[in-house]
Amino acid sequence: MINLEARTRLTPEQVASSLKKFFGEGGLGLKLTEEAPQCLTFEGGGGYVTASFCSDEGKTKINLAAREWDYQVKEFISSLS
Repeated sequence: MINLEARTRLTPEQVASSLKKFFGEGGLGLKLTEEAPQCLTFEGGGGYVTASFCSDEGKTKINLAAREWDYQVKEFISSLS
């Protein structure tokens, strides 16, 4: 299990879009099981990825918690600009 926090210049809307592209059907193929304005949960492959994000001092703070998708979460965090 992993729990990471990062900050990005992307807006919360851009973060949500990036998460869906990376973890969702067009990316890793995980199923989007929960969607709220600042929280997304994906499930599949015996695990899950939950992302929560919010504006914070001109940037977007994102917290990712996952089980069985540790490497991919680190890869996603490193892809943020």
